[in-house]
Amino acid sequence: MEQRQIGSLGVSVLGLGCNQFGTRACDPATSERVILEAHDAGITFFDVADEYGQNYADRSVVGGWGASEEILGRALKDRRDDVVIATKFGSHPNGDESRGGNSPAWVRVAVEDSLRRLGTDRIDLYQAHFPDPSVPIAETLGVLNELIAEGKVREIGCCNFTAAMLTEADEAARSDGLQGFASVQNPLNLFQRKELTEAIPACETLGLAFIPYYPLASGMLTGKYRRGDELPSDTRLTDGFMVTPAVRDKLFSDKTFDRLEALEAFARSHDRSMLELAIGWLLAQPPVAAVIGGASKPGQATTNAGAAGWHMSRDEAAEATSLVA
Repeated sequence: MEQRQIGSLGVSVLGLGCNQFGTRACDPATSERVILEAHDAGITFFDVADEYGQNYADRSVVGGWGASEEILGRALKDRRDDVVIATKFGSHPNGDESRGGNSPAWVRVAVEDSLRRLGTDRIDLYQAHFPDPSVPIAETLGVLNELIAEGKVREIGCCNFTAAMLTEADEAARSDGLQGFASVQNPLNLFQRKELTEAIPACETLGLAFIPYYPLASGMLTGKYRRGDELPSDTRLTDGFMVTPAVRDKLFSDKTFDRLEALEAFARSHDRSMLELAIGWLLAQPPVAAVIGGASKPGQATTNAGAAGWHMSRDEAAEATSLVA
């Protein structure tokens, strides 16, 4: 599989998102099977977080914190030197607002916990999961640089930061002589395109890699949903676990199906699938290093990996964008 750079890290252009591992959607045994299948298919970039494993639709349900990291660590223990592991800090555990955030004190706790759960001596890409307005970004960058110096972290990144936040972080790093963020991970897909005019231009200016998540709009761009068909009950958008029923009902509108049908026709005209279109469109955006695709069932990771070969031209990407504008 094609490789691109995140700072000093060479990563496969398709990464495996691990947010469903250890949840009701994907039990531990199935999770480990999916992870190994992904690596066998050429995926070398695995993206996890300390909070993955929790119930995301109902924050009142406690438990599951760290489950995905533990599963990933077990699955990759004999392949550690062949993969790049990215994890995150900063989220608050369900029912416990006293833990989490981007303070140096919490980062110190979080990194040791993640290293232990992953069963590794270093984290390749350590990311602030969310902005924390209560902590100056210079303080967070300071402790992250200490972790780099100690050999516990190789590169640092952030998630869900705006362009203004990225600029602020870059200025703080330069002012204090610190290593800055190598990447930002934000949602981007053919339906959610805000970052095309927000974070992506900032990445080009600052020299950051962009890592899109939700590349398939939580499954909407896989081709599995069709106008008039009964909705499947076991998907991320319909099982009531990742998305609430109220949000789900708003998603499946006539406008949505109009867009899907236009995209399907475009993909067919190029002898491509919807999956290839969704991934190829993202990889056509210049700062994109790796697309984070989730998988919770055997076969999905291999299918995703096989869809990463469409090298779309700028004109093709622009035409696809025009169909959903």
